[in-house]
Amino acid sequence: MITPLNIVMLTRDRIEETLDDAVSRGRMTSADAQKLASELLSRGRKQTNEVLRDLDKLLGSGPTDVRKRGAEAASRARKQVGAATARARSAADPVLAQADRARRTVGVGPSFPITGFDDLSVSQIQKRLGTLKPTELRKVRDYERRHANRKGVLSSIEQKLG
Repeated sequence: MITPLNIVMLTRDRIEETLDDAVSRGRMTSADAQKLASELLSRGRKQTNEVLRDLDKLLGSGPTDVRKRGAEAASRARKQVGAATARARSAADPVLAQADRARRTVGVGPSFPITGFDDLSVSQIQKRLGTLKPTELRKVRDYERRHANRKGVLSSIEQKLG
């Protein structure tokens, strides 16, 4: 079923590794690499959701027994993808946090203090807040209020700001 759709799975780590290599060879700037990585991940999430939505539609059109088995298979697939994504994020998080610190220290890359912020969990964001300056904390707080408005993130920022 996947082969006719030409689906390829690339991890965030592999994409970033490839782009870092291109930056180190001088083939693109760090800012361009980060922008490209964000765009690829965004498109990947969108396409994954579209495939899952189409799968749900296909499974919803058959006999009840087939539909039930298909829905169970789709549910298992979602759980596996979710677990794999969580493992990949967990493994990559310390490296990304260190890269963020280095990027801010040198003053290169995007002006937002935490790369890939929208894809991070509350606990991952909370771990990164300790290395931010007050101006960066306010920038993250304002962004979070306008977007996800997660209480755990906002309360951690307020606590750090005093």
